[in-house]
Amino acid sequence: MLALQASIADAVQQKFPAWPRFEQPTRDHIATLWVPAENLGPILRFLKYEAAPPYAMLFDLAAVDERVRLHRDGQPPGDFTVVYTLLSLERNEFVRIKVALPQDRLALPTITPLWPAANWYEREAWDMFGIRFNGHPHLERILMPRTWVGHPLRKDHPARATEMGPYRLSPEKEEREQEALRFRPEEWGLRRSEQGTDFIFLNVGPQHPGTHGVLRIVVQLDGELILDAVPEIGFHHRGAEKMGERQSWHTYIPYTDRIDYLGGVLNNLAYLTAVEKLAGIAVPPRAQVIRVMLAELFRIISHLVWYGTFAQDLGQLSPVFYTFNDRERAFAIIEAVCGARMHPNWFRIGGVAQDLPDGWEAMFRDFLDYLPPRLREYDREILGNGIFRARTRGIGGCSAAEALEWGLTGPNLRAAGLAWDFRKKQPYSGYENFEFEIPAGRSGDCYDRALVRVEEMRQSLRIIRQCVEQMPAGPYKSADPLATPPLKERTMHDIETLITHFLGVSWGPVIPPGEALGVIEASKGANGYYLTSDGGTNSYRTHIRTPSFPHLQILPRLCRGRMIPDLLAILGSLDYVLADVDR
Repeated sequence: MLALQASIADAVQQKFPAWPRFEQPTRDHIATLWVPAENLGPILRFLKYEAAPPYAMLFDLAAVDERVRLHRDGQPPGDFTVVYTLLSLERNEFVRIKVALPQDRLALPTITPLWPAANWYEREAWDMFGIRFNGHPHLERILMPRTWVGHPLRKDHPARATEMGPYRLSPEKEEREQEALRFRPEEWGLRRSEQGTDFIFLNVGPQHPGTHGVLRIVVQLDGELILDAVPEIGFHHRGAEKMGERQSWHTYIPYTDRIDYLGGVLNNLAYLTAVEKLAGIAVPPRAQVIRVMLAELFRIISHLVWYGTFAQDLGQLSPVFYTFNDRERAFAIIEAVCGARMHPNWFRIGGVAQDLPDGWEAMFRDFLDYLPPRLREYDREILGNGIFRARTRGIGGCSAAEALEWGLTGPNLRAAGLAWDFRKKQPYSGYENFEFEIPAGRSGDCYDRALVRVEEMRQSLRIIRQCVEQMPAGPYKSADPLATPPLKERTMHDIETLITHFLGVSWGPVIPPGEALGVIEASKGANGYYLTSDGGTNSYRTHIRTPSFPHLQILPRLCRGRMIPDLLAILGSLDYVLADVDR
């Protein structure tokens, strides 16, 4: 991969020999190039269309407030940085493009003509940092209310409610807030009528059962036909990235559980993958296998929730009770191992919280024998149901090229025909040692998304069985001092060890300066944490790349020309979580 990374840097130099650029070494070894703002568009266009092979996906877009950062390590000066992360499936590598901006010129050209997925990412950068993107089709707040004052991820914005004074809702303020929620079609380029036909604008949500979370979708209807849709998110925003910058590296782990709250330890693994890259910590083999075993069990748990609720969305009431019962069996294992269920908070920097309990193997083997017959039963009851097929086949489909344009990953990308999985392509936590297949569909419609997830559960069972049968001996956590304090019995023999133990427990580890992206294949797609350390006990910048964010953005494209019942089928097939969208 290093040779490929060097080659893309050389290719940029050859294409633009007179243009200044700066190559930044990073702890994740991703090729990172700083470019002037005026050169951004041509370089991104080159990477997408002319580089061979190209970087077809805008994987992420983030911003950083650099104004109080201490360790810049020769990076170009600037008050803010905008970071573009591109992914090439053919190269199997990322490239990172950075642009430094002074505080008095916080503006860049929009890249929505290059990637439609940039729309929401740029709106988020404006909302959180106040960075404008000239030419953007609708640069409005996306996570915060329209009436919000300030940009929350700037370093000078309060991080706690106690820093902001008591909240008061006067009648005047309530009226302003309600008026700000009024949907005005003209603001979104939508017409109220055309050639004597008046269109209907219908609010779908915000409510939980029908929209799988607190989500509002305003649909433009011509009779019962959907002409367009405008998703409105942010109702579940909790400032997860801001909290990541005030918690220590250790104490932020429980917060990650609440992002994709159906994914459990998968959230921990994405975060810790980035932390361990930053710190240079090697995870022992036993801890890696334990992590994989629990991660795959949570993949099954998440898919079982999706399976039952998706069938319920389409009119089948029985399956949700069956799949939730199976989920309870899996949760019994999670509770026995971790002491908790949905939010286990069990992975740690360098490993896991403790070793597996007595009897763990029998519990896993029992589940491995129990679930396959149940999945075969669901194949007949759900996938084989005529109404289910009629409601999903040919509905909400997209091509592989469109999936890349919109930043789809995970089952939604694989359903479109691209068998791309980070566990295979860029293995982490020892996934390269396991045998499993990557299921893929053809048409990318609701039915293919269902088929892919159902087969993924079988492959997860296959991985778990290998973990049970090949569990290595050894420590369950790294002995690196950044991960594990000195042994307690040694702290009474010398003051240096006692001080190290005290600081490690009270302050947490001091992670060396640098930055790293950790990406895993979560249940809903690629989940990544882009972390920046300033050499302290907490993160300088925590950015969370969730799969649900781009997946929900493609919704208008998938539902145009369909009916309202099709919209609900498409929503269910995408398998998003609003906390994963809003963070």
